[in-house]
Amino acid sequence: MVLAYLLNSYPMTSTTFIRREISAIEAAGVPVKRFAVRHWNGPLVDPDDVAEQVRTEYLLTGNVGGLLTGPIGAILRYPVRLARTLPILLSLIRAAGGRVVHHIGYLLQAIHLRRRCEMMGITHIHAHFSTNAATVAMLCRLLGGPAYSFTVHGPDELVDPQSNGIVLKAEHARRIVAISHYCRDRLRDALPERLWGRIEIIPCGLDLDRFAPSPPGNGPLLCIGRLCAQKAQVEIPATVAALAHRFPDLRVDLIGDGDARAAIEQAIRDHGVEDRVTLHGWRSNAETARMLAASRALLLPSHAEGLPIVVMEAFALGRPVITTRVAAIPELVDASCGWLFDAGSVEGLREAIAAAMTAESGTLEAMGAEGGRRVEARHDLKNIAPMLIETFGASTQ
Repeated sequence: MVLAYLLNSYPMTSTTFIRREISAIEAAGVPVKRFAVRHWNGPLVDPDDVAEQVRTEYLLTGNVGGLLTGPIGAILRYPVRLARTLPILLSLIRAAGGRVVHHIGYLLQAIHLRRRCEMMGITHIHAHFSTNAATVAMLCRLLGGPAYSFTVHGPDELVDPQSNGIVLKAEHARRIVAISHYCRDRLRDALPERLWGRIEIIPCGLDLDRFAPSPPGNGPLLCIGRLCAQKAQVEIPATVAALAHRFPDLRVDLIGDGDARAAIEQAIRDHGVEDRVTLHGWRSNAETARMLAASRALLLPSHAEGLPIVVMEAFALGRPVITTRVAAIPELVDASCGWLFDAGSVEGLREAIAAAMTAESGTLEAMGAEGGRRVEARHDLKNIAPMLIETFGASTQ
């Protein structure tokens, strides 16, 4: 088997888990060729991401000339396959409510990808997320390229899966990987029953050798993630202000950046918590791990999530988690290792933070240890990589 991974933008600060997944597969003896549609437009702050960008081949970024010359070769070499692919492309365009130019671009990328896969002997393509990259992988397959599979994470890609052409992508894929039972169930809602057998639950994982658990201290709460409405970091300043009189030592550090930064900064000023809530921007993986290890607990007040990698990382370091009862989070987090509350509940967020602040050190340590046991049992990349390799290998038969 010669394997390729395909993503839309890669690497990104939020795709460390994919980089490590690829590394685990390679460590198990299967080399992986990295493809992505485009460069990420944000800054890469981690040295490993910078190195990964060099190893990645881009279908669109810096390759306009290659895309424009590809159709001539396709017409000459496999005109029948190209003709049979066009009605499916039209179906994708109708499902998406238009976006003709985008889909023509996907076809051009698929033609180029087919040629590159043929040159390198690639026998299977795996796409992370069921969005643009999965579209390109499917079109490449229809044009005579390798078999493909894709991982579905949610939540965005499961909000309106029909507009994303999810049935067509599943129809032509050999496997669909769901990262959780919740994700699997939502896929079953979206797909005809005859395709359910192609869905396999394989969770995302961690390289646990990179994490050294330690007893929680009395450090700040730490929130990690893209600053956006879905992550709900804007709710934190008001809650901190409401609890300040009760917990003079309460501090929250935020790692990340994004569209909601200005709104969060304004909320910090409005509630007078400049000395208690600090935005640090993106940090390297090593710095993020150091800050997480120094924290009292992870804070994640998200309104929408799949199954956050950062929760697994917190558990791997022995830190309990304050988070919301959404999507697949309750599959990993319960009262034995964290505090769950309803997304958007001001009272719930306040009570959860108060409970974390009043918990004794022994309780915090026991909760973190339980989280660590769960991650070791369910999310160890040493166990997950062979599962993925078997799935990809089976997909090429």
